[in-house]
Amino acid sequence: MRKYIAVDAHVHLWEKQQGRVEGRPVTGVGGGKSNFGGEIRQMLPPYMDDDRNTAERLIANMDYAGVSACVVTQEYIDGNQDEYLMAAKAKYPDRMKICSLYEESLQFRTEGVDGIKICAGRLSDRDLKKLLPVFLAAEQAGKFISIDMADGEEQVADLQYLIDACPGLKIAIGHFGMVTRPGWQEQIALARNQNVSIESGGLTWLFHQEFYPYPSAVDAILEARDICGIEKLMWGSDYPRTMTDITYRMALRFLEETPKLSEAEKRAFLGENALRFYGFPKAERMQEIPNML
Repeated sequence: MRKYIAVDAHVHLWEKQQGRVEGRPVTGVGGGKSNFGGEIRQMLPPYMDDDRNTAERLIANMDYAGVSACVVTQEYIDGNQDEYLMAAKAKYPDRMKICSLYEESLQFRTEGVDGIKICAGRLSDRDLKKLLPVFLAAEQAGKFISIDMADGEEQVADLQYLIDACPGLKIAIGHFGMVTRPGWQEQIALARNQNVSIESGGLTWLFHQEFYPYPSAVDAILEARDICGIEKLMWGSDYPRTMTDITYRMALRFLEETPKLSEAEKRAFLGENALRFYGFPKAERMQEIPNML
């Protein structure tokens, strides 16, 4: 049996990538690579050679890494995956929560999903106060908001306005507040509000140049803990893009093995906080699968 219950608060899925970046298309070209607005990027691990980032592959990775449940978020660079995510959740209802994708000038979805994803740093109009109807609708429907904010303090005051206007709404701030950018602590401080938490999707990407075992990333977790409390912080991997250089197991293992976090802090950060925030009533510790090593 694994030592901790692990819940991944930030993963992505797509049957077919058909997104956009700065108005230019993002599409798979084979071998896990994508045409990223005119530049070829390794979007997926190369063994995903058909460019399909499927629920079945995610579940297999979760089983091996010992991850009990996950939250599937979205990104404009992948294109709207609402329909695929609803089909994936129907197949694995106890293993995932899913977000619909908020897109400007289009009707947003609350039915059939658990939350709404807002890529706030990519909005053409970055005044978050104008999204009050979206936040109110999510609160009324009992959904959560998953939001990746623009770097630093730019949107902090706007989000505080929305937090005050929707006191019963759960809000998860992604990418650990863009921790390697100036002013990231201001995003973390928003989690002092009762229903706001921080998830660490993309943490290994943001500290990629340092690489495994990411000691500065662990130090950032400790700094965030001192700002808002360990109970407001949740682990996220940003699967599968961060798996182009490390394995899914490694995204979890560097935190399990660090001596800088106490056992209680590891339990809270890796899974217990997300269980409480998102509500996974059936999540249990996973059986450990021995490998050929």
